[in-house]
Amino acid sequence: MTDKLDRLSNIKAPAPASDARARALAAAMQAFDAPENDFENISTAPQGTAKGGRQSSIINWIWSPIMNRKLLAGSALATLLVVPAAAFLTLELTRGTLPVSAPEVEIAGGELPKKTELAVESKKQSPQKASEAEQQTTQVAEKPVNAQDSGTVSPSPEIAEVQPDTLADTEAAASGVQPQRGEELSTDAAAPMGTLSRTRQVTTMMQEAMPAPAMLPNDILPPQEESRDRFSSGETNPVKSVATDPVSTFSADVDTASYSFVRKALLAGGLPEKDSVRVEEMINYFPYDWPGPQSDAEPFKATVKLLPTPWNPNTRLMHIGIKGYDVVPAMQPRANLVFLIDVSGSMDEPDKLPLLKSAFRLLVEKLKADDTVSIVTYAGNAGTVLEPTKVKDKQKILSAIDTLQPGGGTAGAQGIEAAYALAKAAFVKDGVNRIMLATDGDFNVGPASDEALKTMIEEKRKGGIFLSVLGFGRGNYNDALMQTLAQNGNGTAAYIDTLAEAQKSLVEEAGSSLFPIAKDVKFQVEFNPAQIAEYRLIGYETRALKREDFNNDRVDAGDIGSGHRVTAIYEVTPKGSPAVLNDDLRYQAEKAPATEAVPQAKGSELAFLKIRYKKPDSDTSSLITTTVTEDNAVPSLDAVGADARFSIAVAAFGQKLRGTDAVAAYPYGSILDLAAGARGDDPYGYRAEFLNLVRLAKSLSGE
Repeated sequence: MTDKLDRLSNIKAPAPASDARARALAAAMQAFDAPENDFENISTAPQGTAKGGRQSSIINWIWSPIMNRKLLAGSALATLLVVPAAAFLTLELTRGTLPVSAPEVEIAGGELPKKTELAVESKKQSPQKASEAEQQTTQVAEKPVNAQDSGTVSPSPEIAEVQPDTLADTEAAASGVQPQRGEELSTDAAAPMGTLSRTRQVTTMMQEAMPAPAMLPNDILPPQEESRDRFSSGETNPVKSVATDPVSTFSADVDTASYSFVRKALLAGGLPEKDSVRVEEMINYFPYDWPGPQSDAEPFKATVKLLPTPWNPNTRLMHIGIKGYDVVPAMQPRANLVFLIDVSGSMDEPDKLPLLKSAFRLLVEKLKADDTVSIVTYAGNAGTVLEPTKVKDKQKILSAIDTLQPGGGTAGAQGIEAAYALAKAAFVKDGVNRIMLATDGDFNVGPASDEALKTMIEEKRKGGIFLSVLGFGRGNYNDALMQTLAQNGNGTAAYIDTLAEAQKSLVEEAGSSLFPIAKDVKFQVEFNPAQIAEYRLIGYETRALKREDFNNDRVDAGDIGSGHRVTAIYEVTPKGSPAVLNDDLRYQAEKAPATEAVPQAKGSELAFLKIRYKKPDSDTSSLITTTVTEDNAVPSLDAVGADARFSIAVAAFGQKLRGTDAVAAYPYGSILDLAAGARGDDPYGYRAEFLNLVRLAKSLSGE
């Protein structure tokens, strides 16, 4: 036994012939350089002979010198060496630590049958495609092969140094066999078969014993990154009893970020997160032709309508449409704008910094020559890219925008400090002083909690500088922080998912986005218990205020810009309607009826609307009131204009996406019909786009 082992250890492989190696490498390069799917060129590649075998995997490399030598064939020594080695290799293959390729088939006549994918080829593909290719290879290897042994064949010395990771085409050329590009190999019994060496038979048996690569997807495919988008969570507004809670108070909201985010989610093929849906922002995304004030003496006008509820025949909708005074462009004050731009590493995505730069270029084109622009960026720390510069020097501003590159951490708080300092240095008296923060909201350097940043912004806004927020990207978008900054910085929040959205927000609606006509705008509605049993405010969950906040001028609220439109919708339940959800209170039953508690002169009123606001340069509020009676009612949906009907369709859609119980039985198809019938004049195609989103949601919901 020792004798045979010594003799075996002294056997040396013959040196490769230099001319044979040169021929093999030349053939390999020729096959590798052939154009993809160029069958004509490939077919002319040199066709080798069956002499010699290819070492396409570590299995062949280990087994060929042993199994193909007559010294060991049929001997007890072979059994002694082969069986333990086979067990070891099988164990390693089962663990997935050794590479495996398709069984090598030697074909007489130099032709290869079709339909076998070489695993080596898959190494140039994506991980997922590589996994599929390896799975197909294993499936081929598991097929039983009935072929006659042609005898022993030694490995070809000409290709002893070919690396195992070389492309399949290179291996095939080096072994003297050239596969046709665009076709697959096959071990189908019907195909012309050659012979399998013992090496190939052992390889096949061992591959049959191992699990398919598809059983180990985590070793092949990268793990899916979980979305880190953050939204403020809030329960949908409940139905309230007028008998116990007759007053509803909330802040104005002209933001549109939620609609854009919902659109991006739907177009990406999924329903949006429920907390990302703010119904009021979806409604207020669209332009409506509500009647506006005639002069800036009263900055806005309210129009109230009562109409049937499309999803509940036993309730009514109280629809409030408010239009702000539209400042004539020639009368717009000078603007001092600071672009505060996030250039951290998280912004290095196509829908973030590149889109951001294009959006700001659009805005610069909209500004007047005597407006001022500054640029502050922040990543690991903050820095001033552009000192205050007049827009008449437009090229300097655009060049500064073009130089922005992503990288580093996210020192957002430091950037905000620097931006306020720059805005203060270039402050324009009786003009617009506004910071425009553009980010994905991923603050991770400095004060990063919403509360700490809120405190900072509240302090800074006292200097008369407004803060607006433009959100970008998905995956780590911090919508909750964006809302906090905008709401406490006397500004607005928009979400830019496309260049078309940038055009809408920063160009078409530049007046309302940049030039405020009122700040700290609050709404309060008191319902008459003699007429209304219950009510529910649709949306505005994150804008709720306490009743006492309405008259407290120290409490911050939303701001309205030039020409802004604000829409609020209540679902109200008339007294005596079968839709009433709350029982009468047991211990108030003996009190005087509600009709007696209300003065006769006011008994016919349904509700009383109050609007409180401050002018942009004032700290004292003013009040506007509107009485709601049956004179405001219309008998049917068709009796109101297309704008009101469309806004109700949007309200229904937003509630449906949030999973609101009130519209659970109201199908997407009915929402689509209501919106389609109210499309009206749609010069920019916003309403047509909405119809498509409803169709997408309907399909994705499986309704």
